[in-house]
Amino acid sequence: MSTNPQTPKAVVEVTASDVQGPGVVFCPNPKMALWSNHPRVFIDVVKAGEGRCPYCGTVYKLKDGEHIHGH
Repeated sequence: MSTNPQTPKAVVEVTASDVQGPGVVFCPNPKMALWSNHPRVFIDVVKAGEGRCPYCGTVYKLKDGEHIHGH
């Protein structure tokens, strides 16, 4: 049985307060289990409204109605 690589492992809704510096969030996020850690990567969520972690497949999606100031 194969899994669809387009289906995200998890979807995390982020708010404007979760976004760091130039419009990014980082993965793994603080709520993830320690055993599942991978190298920290920064994911742009401002350009497309969402982004996917290249390591674990988690999708970070900007919550509907959230506005990022300066972007």
